[in-house]
Amino acid sequence: MRPRTSTRDPEELGRRLTAWLGTRLPGAKATGITVPASNGMSSETLLFDIEHPRPPLRACALRLAADPSAYTVFPEYDMARQYRTLRLVAERTDVPVPRVLWLEEDPEPLGAPFFVMERVAGRVPPDVMPYTYEGSWLHAAGEAEREHLEAATVGLLARLHGQVPPGEADFLSLPGEGDALHRHVAAQRAYYAWVIDGLPRSPLIEAAFDRLARIWPSEPGAPVLTWGDARIGNVVYDGFDPVAVLDWEMAALAPREVDLGWTVYLHRFFHDLTVGSGQRGLPELLRRDRVEARYARLTGHTPRDMDFYLLYAALRHAIVMLRVAYRQVHFGEAAVPADPDTLILHHDSLRAMVQGVYGS
Repeated sequence: MRPRTSTRDPEELGRRLTAWLGTRLPGAKATGITVPASNGMSSETLLFDIEHPRPPLRACALRLAADPSAYTVFPEYDMARQYRTLRLVAERTDVPVPRVLWLEEDPEPLGAPFFVMERVAGRVPPDVMPYTYEGSWLHAAGEAEREHLEAATVGLLARLHGQVPPGEADFLSLPGEGDALHRHVAAQRAYYAWVIDGLPRSPLIEAAFDRLARIWPSEPGAPVLTWGDARIGNVVYDGFDPVAVLDWEMAALAPREVDLGWTVYLHRFFHDLTVGSGQRGLPELLRRDRVEARYARLTGHTPRDMDFYLLYAALRHAIVMLRVAYRQVHFGEAAVPADPDTLILHHDSLRAMVQGVYGS
C-alpha cells in the first residue's frame, strides 16, 4: 500500500482555485485541474491551465502548503521562502527554474498558503517505480545519454553554488549558533526531536548523529546557497538536458557538499532498493568518484569530507522516512514494530555507514 499523500478533496480545491484566480486575473478560468499521481507527502502540487484571452492558454503548477491537520511530514511550510528562493535563482543564475507568477500567503482561499508557477514540459526520473528499475525511460537510455544527464545535472549544482552571492541568500540562513554546518545539523536534530515526540526513538538515527560528531569536518568551508533536495527526481529534462529545477523547500545556506552528498546518496538509495529486488539497477550513474571529479573540474573546488556528507544525507533521509512511517501509523496504515529502526526503509545501509562498512 502506498502511504496516503493528501487529505484534501481535489474537486473542492479546483473550485476554490478558480474563484481565487479571478481575483488575480479577471476573466480567467482554471481548467484541466489535476493532482499528479506522483504528488509528494509534503507540499502538494496541483496542475492546471489558465484560459484567458491575454495571455493565451498557460500551463501552470501550484505548490500548496501541507494541510496542518493531516499529520504533516515537516513541521513548517514557508511558501514565501520557497517563492523568494525561486525568484533569486532565476534572477542571479542561469540554472533553469519555473517562472513564478503569484504568491498567496493568506490561507483563506485554499486552506493554506501557496504559490503559482508556470509548468515546464518535459520528463522527470520517477520515484515510483524508481527510475533505477527496468522499464523507466532513464533505465532504457544508453550509457552516453545517462552520462550526458549526469554531467548536465552536476553542472546545475556547480552553477547554483557559484553564481548566487551568499549575502543575497541570507534569508536562507538557519537559526542557531555556530557556523552554517552546525546550524544545519542542529536543525536536523530539532526535526528528529519533533518526529519522535511521544513516539519510540530510533537508536539507529541517534547512533548516526553520534558518528557524525566523531567525523566532523575540520574545515567545512564557506556556505553557499544549497538546493537542499538536490536529486535528479526533482529535475524536468528535455531529452537528457535539464529544463527546470523543482522542489526548493529544503534550500539553505550550507557547505556545498550538503548538496553533493544528497545527490550521490539519494541515487544510491534507489539503486540499493533495486538491487535488493533482484535487478541490476544503475550502478554507473552518479557514482561518488565521478560526481566529485566532475564538480571539481567545473568549480575548482575539490569536495571534502564526503564520508561525513554521505552519512549526513542518509541520516536526513532516515528522519523523513521515520516521519512518513509514523504518519502511516497515524492513519491506520501500519503499526509500530518492536524495533522502530525497521520503519526506516534503508536501515541496513544506514547501519553500514554508521559502522564504516558501506561501499563507496
